[in-house]
Amino acid sequence: MTHRRFRLVRYFDVSKVSGTGDVAEGIQYSDGAVAVRWCSDHPCTSIWDSIDDMLAVHGHGGRTVVDWIDPEPPTAELELAGAVASHRCSS
Repeated sequence: MTHRRFRLVRYFDVSKVSGTGDVAEGIQYSDGAVAVRWCSDHPCTSIWDSIDDMLAVHGHGGRTVVDWIDPEPPTAELELAGAVASHRCSS
């Protein structure tokens, strides 16, 4: 199983709520799902089916970007992790 950690970096805060800079930390699981922990005075955690779904809501048109902490795993490792995740999720 493979996962990747990331930070969300916001360059411009259109909502005037979360500020700029590192606004959240997260993890992408081997099946593509994403958990995001928001860094604020009122922290919360959100779960998304994919990084693209999360960015569709919180990316603010490219004003917030994903800064990957972990390198992308090799393709063979991704394929194996996806097969294991599919097997576990369908049981």
